[in-house]
Amino acid sequence: MYQEEYKRWLAADLEDADLKPELAKIEGNDDEIKDRFAVALKFGTAGLRGVLGAGTNRMNVYVVRRATQAVADYLNGTELPKCTAIAYDSRIGSDVFAREAAAVFAANGITAHLYPRLEPVPALSFAVRELHCGVGICITASHNPAQYNGYKVYNEDGCQITLKMADDILKEIEALDIFDDVRLADFDAALADGVIRYIPSSVTDDYIRAVKAQSLTAPALARELPIVYSPLNGTGLKPVLRTLTACGFTNVSVVEEQRLPDGRFPTCPYPNPEVPEAMSLAIAQAKRLGAALVLATDPDSDRIGVAARSGAGEYVLFTGNEIGLLLLDYICARLAEQGRMPAHPVFIKTIVTSPLAERIAQYYGVETVNVLTGFKFIGEQIGALERSGRADDYIFGFEESCGYLRGSYVRDKDAVVAAMLVSEMLSLITI
Repeated sequence: MYQEEYKRWLAADLEDADLKPELAKIEGNDDEIKDRFAVALKFGTAGLRGVLGAGTNRMNVYVVRRATQAVADYLNGTELPKCTAIAYDSRIGSDVFAREAAAVFAANGITAHLYPRLEPVPALSFAVRELHCGVGICITASHNPAQYNGYKVYNEDGCQITLKMADDILKEIEALDIFDDVRLADFDAALADGVIRYIPSSVTDDYIRAVKAQSLTAPALARELPIVYSPLNGTGLKPVLRTLTACGFTNVSVVEEQRLPDGRFPTCPYPNPEVPEAMSLAIAQAKRLGAALVLATDPDSDRIGVAARSGAGEYVLFTGNEIGLLLLDYICARLAEQGRMPAHPVFIKTIVTSPLAERIAQYYGVETVNVLTGFKFIGEQIGALERSGRADDYIFGFEESCGYLRGSYVRDKDAVVAAMLVSEMLSLITI
């Protein structure tokens, strides 16, 4: 069966010129053919994620098109708004996959709002909500190595899809032939007709304003705090610097080798800020400059890594749990001090996150809600609070894998707001 599918791909008039040589190279190699064609890339609550290349078990334009056709079929079978928001990160092929997704949605009568430049995951979550979309798509493989890309799906609340919706979309995918059952519009024609629309800069402005609204200190308090920041060749550079600058942090040095978007990640093969090696260039620069704080965001800017200079002059790399605990205490203390603590405050964490967080919350009279592993379940709880008129009761949520969110403006973890909160937390300690 997989040999037949391989031969079908080999005979097809493939638009992606890179796929044909790969298919020709593996001719006669049963193991390689089986790896690419015996199964389809698995679709779940995180959408799709896999190695770039040819085949049903790889990330390529045909897999992206079929997944998008399935999402479109799902959306058209609901009462949800027939529009979507699409974002993409710096990974190889992300911009192409985003355009292809927009073209499929347009062919299915669904208005596709596409960011005209790379943007972080939280900006996509924000756009889904701001533009009142039925679904959202972000082309990203998060913190995986350079040979990977992925396809995340968000619901109408801006939250990554959970089990029921993932199962429904998977059934739609399985019913589609990867070549014959996908409808595709001409991108430029759909753009001219308004079925594809670029997301205006005002949406990004609103997102940054929503992040800044989570600040718990006045800009005048800081901000000579010396910070070294790395976007790890991803999407974080502009939103993080823009937010820090607006909050008064003027002494921010960027790691030049990792400043610009680059899906090859040449200085950081595994761009995960949870891994010490990913922070090594930033820490080395901090040592040279004597910076107090080191920040790094992963390629889609939903996770953050943090290191700080100790009293002995060495740099301590914090775990995701440690930063979450510090932020929880900081947020609770500041809200209490400022008389802004809600009457019924709620903190949300995953079950694998440190139980010490619950003790900190209890000390401040904050209710803790424990959810299954995955930030989508935190987002789901925020949505439930909002629907019951209690959105302002949510004060913070985090998971141990370096994901944090203060504020209900999005439904996914946000390294941009985390960078701001960590910076102001340390600035209060050092003033």
